[in-house]
Amino acid sequence: MVNFGKSTIFSLFFFLSMFLVKTLSSSPSPSNLQILNAERRIDLTSHIVRVYLTLKVENAGEAPAAEVLLAFPPTQFDHLALVKAAGTVGKKKKKSYLPLEAHPSALPDAPNGTKYYSISLLKPLGKAESITLEILYILTHSLEPFPAEISQSESQLVYYHDSAIILSPYHIKQQATMVKTPTSKVESFTRVEPTDRSGTELRYGPYEDRHPYSYSPVIIHFENNNPFAVVEELEREIEISHWGSLQVTERYKLAHAGARHSGIFSRVEYQSKPSISGVSSFKHLLAELPPRVHSVYYRDDIGNISSSRLRTNSRKSELLIEPRYPLFGGWKATFVIGYVVPLQDFLFESDDGSRYLNYTFGCPLSLTVVDKLTIKVVLPEGSENHSVKTPFTVEQSLETKYSYLDVIGRTVVVLEKKNVVPEHNVPFQVYYNFNPMFMLAEPLMLVSAFFLFFVACIAYLHVDLSIRK
Repeated sequence: MVNFGKSTIFSLFFFLSMFLVKTLSSSPSPSNLQILNAERRIDLTSHIVRVYLTLKVENAGEAPAAEVLLAFPPTQFDHLALVKAAGTVGKKKKKSYLPLEAHPSALPDAPNGTKYYSISLLKPLGKAESITLEILYILTHSLEPFPAEISQSESQLVYYHDSAIILSPYHIKQQATMVKTPTSKVESFTRVEPTDRSGTELRYGPYEDRHPYSYSPVIIHFENNNPFAVVEELEREIEISHWGSLQVTERYKLAHAGARHSGIFSRVEYQSKPSISGVSSFKHLLAELPPRVHSVYYRDDIGNISSSRLRTNSRKSELLIEPRYPLFGGWKATFVIGYVVPLQDFLFESDDGSRYLNYTFGCPLSLTVVDKLTIKVVLPEGSENHSVKTPFTVEQSLETKYSYLDVIGRTVVVLEKKNVVPEHNVPFQVYYNFNPMFMLAEPLMLVSAFFLFFVACIAYLHVDLSIRK
């Protein structure tokens, strides 16, 4: 048995104590923080729910706090598409916003399955110090059509479930929630006094001195005839050619995720009474494409669809597409959009000599949710040392594609992300190294093939294959 001296035990105990103090001071302790004022604004004007949250957080404890926790009910957490946070600096006209990192976090013994996002502060919040946070989080598939089926002439009504009290692991001294609906037609809503309604806005609060994890469920039943356009699957292939072009092909599986259409469809009624017939359907979509786009096509399984209009300028291109039939709730359509853009607008060279593609992530169709987005970047044959830089987490994998005259195949960088919203339409970069000598491979193969063909023809003409006696 090994005997430890008193000095050794004391040193070990001192080291462990210092380690625990450092760990606890840097971890978010809900008991150390409190929210002086909270204001929440819920935008229900489309089928994408956007929640804007302003929090004034104060450190009421002794130890500095480096993180602030956001709490979500488990049902709401599963529908989160994006969480963005920023800290405010300055006052009034000199106010500026500094982006903060937000990422999922886990807390032991979370009540009722509560889920968390952790916001990392730029510097720890000291005792009695406060900071104002501006937070945006986006929810998809959070509006429930009720009734679930409607006829062609009926309006679409939906349910929204939430809490009048902001769910938080901290004590909130004062708070209020504002809910904005598309129209003033609200069938019913849960009252949690004080509650006030004016036009398209519903106000809950102000409420004072709410304990951590306070929750007061509310249901709002209202009219929402905006098109519930959902792209169930989008596959975009970006093929890089160093000969001067970028070929983009996008394959869509589009659906109307609103109340299902019941009964028969009357095109005569739909065209003669557009203000009351099929008000929740949509018959065209707007796709925002890059500037200087050309060779645009729009087709489906049957063939080319001529009902599209393209408008271009120096800043962007807009493609107005119209499916073969209007989309009602539960109806689906599949189609392909393809176009070519100049290579010099999207391919650049970095300081270390590597090349990188700078393109926009997300879906070009406005006001749509993409359940599953797959982006395939086809690099030129002979590319190596590839890497990807995205502003958010995506799943990455590699494939190999063979095209005309390819020998070793082209590396395909595959990026996948689920639950994509318009706020994900931000640039991403794919870096790779490429030797320009590989550009001569295919022309040399063609020249060699033609040369051998002509040599064979000459040899055939000069060889006497006749049989003589």
